[in-house]
Amino acid sequence: MKAVHIAGTCDTKGEEIAWLRDLVVASGQAAVVVDLGTRAPTIHPDVTSAAVAACHPDGAAISTTDRGAAVSAMGEAFAAWCRRHGSDISGIIAVGGGGGTSIACAGMRELPYGVPKLMVSTLASGDTAAYVGTSDIIMVPSVTDIAGLNRLSRVILSNAAHALIGAVNAPPPATVTDRPAIGLTMFGVTTPCVTAISDQLRDRYDCLVFHATGTGGRAMERLLDEGVLGGLIDITTTEIADLLFGGVLPALPDRLDVVARTEAPWVGSVGALDMVNFWAPQTVPERYRGRLFYHHNPNVTLMRTTPDENVQLGRWIGAKVNACAGPVRLLIPERGISALDIEGGPFWDPEADAALFQTLKDTITDPARLIFLPDHINDPAFAKAAADTFLALTEP
Repeated sequence: MKAVHIAGTCDTKGEEIAWLRDLVVASGQAAVVVDLGTRAPTIHPDVTSAAVAACHPDGAAISTTDRGAAVSAMGEAFAAWCRRHGSDISGIIAVGGGGGTSIACAGMRELPYGVPKLMVSTLASGDTAAYVGTSDIIMVPSVTDIAGLNRLSRVILSNAAHALIGAVNAPPPATVTDRPAIGLTMFGVTTPCVTAISDQLRDRYDCLVFHATGTGGRAMERLLDEGVLGGLIDITTTEIADLLFGGVLPALPDRLDVVARTEAPWVGSVGALDMVNFWAPQTVPERYRGRLFYHHNPNVTLMRTTPDENVQLGRWIGAKVNACAGPVRLLIPERGISALDIEGGPFWDPEADAALFQTLKDTITDPARLIFLPDHINDPAFAKAAADTFLALTEP
């Protein structure tokens, strides 16, 4: 029987965990308390920390003296525990400071999309990227430290618990399509292209568009690996530029490996490889001073890639394409690769683009996989070619 799970370190957060458990039970939901601590609990958990620790992939003992090692090991153990017991979880809520947040989120990230996940944390008002990752965890600031109940923490915890209960009790949305799902990558500077592709394919496919912000590409590839997506139209590969040149929205080094592993149909392009992303101007590394920048807004600074950098990008992407045994095509828009890279635009640089295009041509061993088009990436003709190419791969 599925149940709401309440997770945390019962040695230091027992009072708060018991409060959450009682709220869940009072709502009529079954509740399971999972202890993530390494010392004797102050309340009785339904799942002991020893049971969680036993799921560690290496069977490693959980240290009770080295806190850093303990947090790391318990995080791995709880991730394995969630993979094993995820089908029993109707929703999960956790409380924690720095260590507890790291452990709990490591487990929650392993649960499927759509399972309600709330993390009440002292760190929730800061940079939570490392904790949320590509998941749909909702981070709730605890405001006060999680160090015993008080007039404010009771309200925060109650709101979080009832938010979770509401999500668990809510009926699932009606299925609106039985069409197969595909993933598409988009940035603001490739929006016209991806929107047009989606419009052309919507009658055949459920089009899931992912913002190419690093986590967007990772989430898309995770869903491909899980079989949720049946193919990708990866127009906006800009995350690779951030990976290679130190931008703030990077892919991981395994970008595109899932395409090779699954042999899924993939139509890609070089969208927004004319730019590397940084935050406000003062965040740009010193080594890039004097480069060509475009200030997208006060908090986002774009740096134009050079011919030499585009050679590196071409070799990296070309090698990934060569590793794919499945149906893949890479489309090249010869008249520009983003809304900024257009004749008269701030990033218009035919020499830099030519370096990218020629390197891809020199690197990709099967010339049939590379399609040059005399269009700008946001031209309707390019979008039609991308949609038609995907259909040719999937519905020959």
